[in-house]
Amino acid sequence: MTEPTLKKSDAPAPPGFETVHVVPGPEIGAAARRQRARALTSLVSRNGAVAVLILVMIIGTITVPTFGTADNLRNTALAASFLAIIAAGMTFVIISGGIDLSVGSVYALAVILSADMSKYGSAAAILVPIVACVAVGLLQGVIIAKLGLPPFIVTLAGLTGVRGLVFFITNEGNDHPSVPGQQFFETLGTGSFLTIGNPVWITLVVFAIGWWALNRTAFGQAVQAVGGSDTAAGLMGLPVARVKMSVYAISGLTVGIAGVLSTALSGGGQEARVGNAYELSAIAAVVIGGTLLAGGVGSIVGTLAGITLLYVIQNLIVQGFNLNSYVQQVVSGFFLLIVVVLQALLSRRSAR
Repeated sequence: MTEPTLKKSDAPAPPGFETVHVVPGPEIGAAARRQRARALTSLVSRNGAVAVLILVMIIGTITVPTFGTADNLRNTALAASFLAIIAAGMTFVIISGGIDLSVGSVYALAVILSADMSKYGSAAAILVPIVACVAVGLLQGVIIAKLGLPPFIVTLAGLTGVRGLVFFITNEGNDHPSVPGQQFFETLGTGSFLTIGNPVWITLVVFAIGWWALNRTAFGQAVQAVGGSDTAAGLMGLPVARVKMSVYAISGLTVGIAGVLSTALSGGGQEARVGNAYELSAIAAVVIGGTLLAGGVGSIVGTLAGITLLYVIQNLIVQGFNLNSYVQQVVSGFFLLIVVVLQALLSRRSAR
């Protein structure tokens, strides 16, 4: 009588060995294609603004003779530096899943306080507005983190409340404090190194620190985790409340730095309405740079490319077509809409 034979697939594995399931060739190819598609989608989402910026600058240099000159590029970089610093802090807020609508009003507070405090010396002109802006950001962060209120509502209240405080300080906008000649403080804004203005160098330092904090520290990883899902982050043992408070304090810090540099460059005398709609421009730059409004994913380098791209486009509109600021706003809004739509399409493709 013959013994029953075992099928190859039913044969037990020898001791010490595990059965290896071989994936058929077509399935391997499909998995590889999906992996390549995900990698391409992620690459485009992270670096799309950089690629578009390079393309626009090449086209601008070819079509507009004055665009590629050293003076024009220096002036564009200087003009963009203040809003770029604000956008750097906004990047942390949006990656964490929040939003900060108060940055324009807080910027105005920094500008007015810096000019007003300059009569007491350069240290007061620098430290007082920065501390005040950090305090405003931290207060909003505490309310959001501890009371669980929506960031949109809290920072919208900050937008109107701080703007009202600025008008109160300036006697309903009638006072325009100026800097009474503080050499070190004014040099901070008007000085230059290698023919490039000091605010531009400070902007690069802020972004370098922001890149390091976001990509090379546990705090940066926690910010991304909280933005992905604060519930999951809490289950992982991450200090969700502390992270949320910190990102709004960082936003206040960057806004304060931008306001101080603006006053140092202009010498004061700015109106209480300064910084109006800066929050929208900062959010636009962050989103154009590849950071998702839903949070969890973002790039500080992309934000720098995004804000530069906005100012380059505005510069080309003025120099190449001699159009007014309203057309600039239309183009910027249309460009932002395109970016948001592309982000949504890329996110759906990545999910599939």
